[in-house]
Amino acid sequence: MGLCWTTLCLLAALLLGDSSGSVRHSLQYQYVVVSDPSEGLPQFFTVGYLDGQVITYYDSVKKKKVPKASWMEEVEKEDANYWKDGSKILRATQQVLQEDLRNVQNRYKQKEGFHTWQVTYGCGFTGNGSKDGYSQYGYDGRTFLTFDKETLSWVASEPQAQITKRNWDVNVPWSRRNKVYLEKECIEWLEKYLSYRRKEMLLKAEPPVVTMSSKMEADDSMETHVCQIHGFYPREIDASWTRDGEVWLEDTFRGSVAPNADGTYHYWLSIQIDPKDRGRYRCHVEHDGLQEPLEMTLKVSESNLGHIIGCVIGLLLMCAIVGILAFLMKRWNDYKAAPSECFSSLYMLAATQSRDQRQHQMRSVNVFV
Repeated sequence: MGLCWTTLCLLAALLLGDSSGSVRHSLQYQYVVVSDPSEGLPQFFTVGYLDGQVITYYDSVKKKKVPKASWMEEVEKEDANYWKDGSKILRATQQVLQEDLRNVQNRYKQKEGFHTWQVTYGCGFTGNGSKDGYSQYGYDGRTFLTFDKETLSWVASEPQAQITKRNWDVNVPWSRRNKVYLEKECIEWLEKYLSYRRKEMLLKAEPPVVTMSSKMEADDSMETHVCQIHGFYPREIDASWTRDGEVWLEDTFRGSVAPNADGTYHYWLSIQIDPKDRGRYRCHVEHDGLQEPLEMTLKVSESNLGHIIGCVIGLLLMCAIVGILAFLMKRWNDYKAAPSECFSSLYMLAATQSRDQRQHQMRSVNVFV
């Protein structure tokens, strides 16, 4: 299956490009037919995705549509024949797509060798309520025909696609069914699958761990702050910078939500600010695993913090040195005064003590000094 999945991922990248951020939720299907199947690469296979996660799979070897996400088994509770009927439809679809591939090979005069015919279709909607749907056919990883659901026509990407375009354009009832599916039925399935997934996610939601880091930019005296979000599940997360409580987009950057090895996800976003406005900004995080949104304050940049710590340590050292010098000066003054008192006492003793006693006393004083 390794070659199969590698081929599928490559075709998906060629056909769709990077669509991250364009839709918040999406349902997509990929169908692939190959002219020369081999071990590990069936002649026909199809994969279903919800927000990029594989949820269904079918191939011409096992001839059985199966769930690839545990929560997809919920669909059987509403339709006991869902998987059985789906398998039957896909077996018929394979025959149609194999005929398409042979026709296209003839158009390119490529009857021999390894060739692929791909179908990609799906729908999605964003947080603001906008919806989209698309259907596209490709040959050997290149776009061949794209459906325009507004005009109910097909757009040819290569000269060899013109004949197919004309044949499909006259089939208006089929084009209308495609439009209804993409704009209505597909969205309904998307919402249903999301509800299945949401139920499971609520049972095992993992809250995010948020850490803040920062640094001072040497060239322009600005600060860059990074809000790092780790270990959350499910994948959906709402994270943004706010200034004075309002969402702030200026001078901000963000990464992509990416998976960790343990099945959780991580994410990051950054912002560049003037240090004097640091207190106005927050990293705002909302997630199903949190009982309430997180508001993370910005930290003093590491460069500034080091400078402050250095100044404090320097000040403390200076105070310590001044204190030590003052103490030593006091001891020195006391020391200078001590000999006169000592020798005055010795002078008085000298008048009353013998010579030997005086010598003994002098040795005692010298030892003391």
